[in-house]
Amino acid sequence: MSLLIKNCNLISMSDDRDKYEEGIDILIENNKISKIGNNLETDGEVIDAKGKVALPGLINTHTHLPMSIFRETVDGYKTHDWLEKVMWPLEDKLVAEDVYWASKLSCIEMIKTGTTTANDMYFFTDSIIKAALDTGVRLQTTRCLVGNSKYDVSRINELKDILARYNEENISFNLGIHGLYTCNEEYVEKCIDLAEENNLHIHMHFCENQQEREETVKIYNVGNPSEVIKNSFRGIHNVLAHCVKITNEDINILKDTNTYISHCPISNLKLGCGLAPIDKLISNGICVSLGTDGQGSGSNLDMFETMKATALLQKGINENPELMPAYEVLKMATINGAKALKLDDKIGTIEEGKIADLIIIDINEILSRPVNNIFAELVYNTKGYDVDTTIVNGKVLMKNKIVKQNVDDVILNCERVVERIK
Repeated sequence: MSLLIKNCNLISMSDDRDKYEEGIDILIENNKISKIGNNLETDGEVIDAKGKVALPGLINTHTHLPMSIFRETVDGYKTHDWLEKVMWPLEDKLVAEDVYWASKLSCIEMIKTGTTTANDMYFFTDSIIKAALDTGVRLQTTRCLVGNSKYDVSRINELKDILARYNEENISFNLGIHGLYTCNEEYVEKCIDLAEENNLHIHMHFCENQQEREETVKIYNVGNPSEVIKNSFRGIHNVLAHCVKITNEDINILKDTNTYISHCPISNLKLGCGLAPIDKLISNGICVSLGTDGQGSGSNLDMFETMKATALLQKGINENPELMPAYEVLKMATINGAKALKLDDKIGTIEEGKIADLIIIDINEILSRPVNNIFAELVYNTKGYDVDTTIVNGKVLMKNKIVKQNVDDVILNCERVVERIK
């Protein structure tokens, strides 16, 4: 099976190619990029991408896919109040089929807005995996682990069972500790043991707000939450979501702990948490990627919206327009995300030999013309719905903005879930 993308304008995000190349052909054979060049031919399908931009598929490094059904439930709530008064009571009513439909809606949203890979954390993990397999998106997931005793291992055993049952090309796993404020030291130790036994990296909420920071310091009897990462994580690769309430001392500790950051600016602002010091993290050599969080707090999974917010907010709060060059923000949404998920040998750039996860963006609408700086255009002025084509694992999941899914059926089922649990 082969697929040829003709005459695209390529932003490969590869250090070995020019940042922007016009009139390029990309040949995909089976699920991989076999050749990039000019005047390529194939007997298979051809997509004419003249005047359009090809970009690696966007990578969302922190989200909760089943939360599509909880959009706009957070307005006016602080994080803990929202969780305790709204979210957890609703989530207690969910069954596996609910999570399947909600996750499928999110997967379609990803396809329509150019995200090809998501790092998910929730429960009813089998249902989330089924939704990803049925839609074709790439998923890294886990069973969210919460516990306060070394004997409270039911969720850990769920994750063990899931790891033993799946070997799918588009599915990978990490170990998802919900947070240090919801897990005590004994429980975290059990989680780290499982991560080491199964060669898993860690995905965890971290210092999302001041209350979480204070509770972590108290539970673990440390001066800074980052000390727990240093003392307990045994140098394991870890992805920390949020990191809003971290100090300079935390950053100095984290830069030597194999830590990667998932920055979720829109969710953090909406919950009134504040804003992570991304410029300081980057200047200290810590790899920063981007996440939307779940739609309950982040509204949607549009990573273009997240890129724009990331760049503008850092420039604004630091009163420095030189921060966050557009190309560097694109890296955060692509190759940095792949590095965070330990998938950078497979995805994150458009290169020969890599898996064909890529998107084609139509920049020919009047809102985008004329284009003076293509990188700035993509970061500041492009919306998810400008994505024309989405390809994952060499398969076309959307072409000419038409998704190969029964969208109406999925929406109807999600609306039925909401009606039942609210």
